[in-house]
Amino acid sequence: MTRFSNVLLTTLLAALPLVIPLSANADYVKPQMQHAPFGEVKVVVPLTSADPAVWNFKLRNALNGVKGIRDWGGALDVKFVLYGAGVKMLMQPDEATRSAIDQLRSAGVKFEICNNTLMGMNLDWHELYDVQQADIVPAGFLEVGWLANHGWAVEALN
Repeated sequence: MTRFSNVLLTTLLAALPLVIPLSANADYVKPQMQHAPFGEVKVVVPLTSADPAVWNFKLRNALNGVKGIRDWGGALDVKFVLYGAGVKMLMQPDEATRSAIDQLRSAGVKFEICNNTLMGMNLDWHELYDVQQADIVPAGFLEVGWLANHGWAVEALN
């Protein structure tokens, strides 16, 4: 090898860690709140998707919120409003989905079901996972709007 090749190779090898991280360890920081404690947080989660990945994402977000609010000085009130294809989440959910729903319900999270969807899809609410008659609202879309007009934040992630 020529001296130029050696210098070039040495330079490239020295720069390699800048391009390709050699370690998979991340240097996480402890988050610092930049505002007053959370206090009471009210979030409605509309669920209109038939995609289990969307369901599990939204359930996981709510679980993280329920767990995290205790550490950050507040109280969390969450309602899932299922309408359209979102009602399918409660039709024979898999074990992971049932577990997440059970954890959320035990933490006080409500799951409300659209009666218009039940009628439109010809579904019997008795066949949905752990649904009670009190969980049924007249219209899911309108319920989300009403909650938004009464101080609830609407989670809009899909």
